[in-house]
Amino acid sequence: MLLHHAFEQTARRVPDKLALVAGAQRLTYSELHHQVRALAHVLREDGVLPGDRVMLVLENTPEFAAAVHAVLAAGAVAVPISPQTKKDKLAFIASDTRATAMLTHAQLAANWAPALQGAPALRSCRVAGRLTGADARERPWPGADARAPEFEAARIDQDLAALIYTSGTTGVPKGAMLTHLNMVSAWASVQAYLGLREDDVIGLALPPVFSYGLYNLLMGLGLGATVMLERTAAFPIRLAEALARERVTVLPGVPTLFSALLDLPNFSRFDLGALRLLTNAAAALPESHVQRIRAAWPLARLYSMYGLTECKRASYLPPEELDRRPGSVGRGIPNQEHWLVNEQGQRLPHGSAGELVVRGSHVMRGYWERPEETHERLRPGPIAGENVLYTGDLFRSDADGFLYFVARKDDIIKTRGEKVAPREVENAIYQLDGVTGCAVVGVPDESLGQAVKAYVTLRPGSGLSERDIIKHCLTRLESHMAPKAVAVVDELPRTESGKIRHASLR
Repeated sequence: MLLHHAFEQTARRVPDKLALVAGAQRLTYSELHHQVRALAHVLREDGVLPGDRVMLVLENTPEFAAAVHAVLAAGAVAVPISPQTKKDKLAFIASDTRATAMLTHAQLAANWAPALQGAPALRSCRVAGRLTGADARERPWPGADARAPEFEAARIDQDLAALIYTSGTTGVPKGAMLTHLNMVSAWASVQAYLGLREDDVIGLALPPVFSYGLYNLLMGLGLGATVMLERTAAFPIRLAEALARERVTVLPGVPTLFSALLDLPNFSRFDLGALRLLTNAAAALPESHVQRIRAAWPLARLYSMYGLTECKRASYLPPEELDRRPGSVGRGIPNQEHWLVNEQGQRLPHGSAGELVVRGSHVMRGYWERPEETHERLRPGPIAGENVLYTGDLFRSDADGFLYFVARKDDIIKTRGEKVAPREVENAIYQLDGVTGCAVVGVPDESLGQAVKAYVTLRPGSGLSERDIIKHCLTRLESHMAPKAVAVVDELPRTESGKIRHASLR
């Protein structure tokens, strides 16, 4: 089973079922399958060969859904890239991957056109919309052609399916190499505990260019569910209206998305009673967010999860454990082994704190042409010839092995000779009514080494001051953990996948 086979089988099994909703646009599985076949056919005509890399610079639209399946059907490697990516980074990825084709939207030409000029390896650029005419390699997006030949490239599950570039919170972006086996294994594990169904309607406002959104799209279309695509979560009223109109049953989210919905005036006027399943990943949900979400949707099951591009998902917390283990991201996903290690690499028992190590068939092949960075993350495992993933994330575990995120190794603050985990301080600040976002970092300080500083976003009219926040922390944390300074800001810098850029704040 290759990654795209499930969609192809589903399209034959339920051709007339609604596959995609995007505003007024509605596509059945048969209609989407025709688009996939037509696009795969022209990719072949453009000279794309099995193993070639194809850049997907596309918004959250039916074109993206068709493109990712068409690239896989052609035997090529999908390289999904955020449509907000600037021209310099686009040019870097084009050069780094030596991509032979690009699939994109006309309205994004300000970024992709300059990158195309500096990427001689690109043989074609298929554009959904009006061509600019500035480059002979620009070609029109094909229409849905039921007569386009269906073919299967000679590929096996060890071949690459995707190169997903990390969001670049530290250093130069790196492409995580994910095989068909990696991605199908991750899919099977996530499906085993989520239990997505063919009768589900998945509300996808997350960018599918990152693994969280991408897997929800792939799983939904592979299972025969309906996927509602919302181009952006920047307009929460529009999103809430769409969720209610389409009777969405599954909502994958991140803390900022859930906060934006819950902060809507008269939020209760939107009938979201069809929701049965809520998931959170990318960034951890503060406990205060969990309480608000559960109060808003008491009948929906909420899964708090932890994952990273390099293996898609590593843990999930069963909804029935939310009350007993607030703040936990659960235990390992099915078909995975994991453990914590100390700084010497020694395996630790439950109840300890250390770096999370993950073992399983979902672990990436490595970073694209980055042997040193690959060696840092993938190290010999318990079986000869096997590599396991050192995540670079610190966790503590309780006596039952449930995991609690502490920090990225690089984010630990050293102040007054003590180590401070930003997450612990952030959790305390989130307890204040009116706080909508928070990031804690260490900043240089002559006497302390590093001082704890908090950046906070507030709900309009909250009235909280810097002094209020520091005083609150001093009543709940040890004195060396309380922020020395607090900055109230309009927004926090985030990666394109929704994670806060602590490095930028430092």
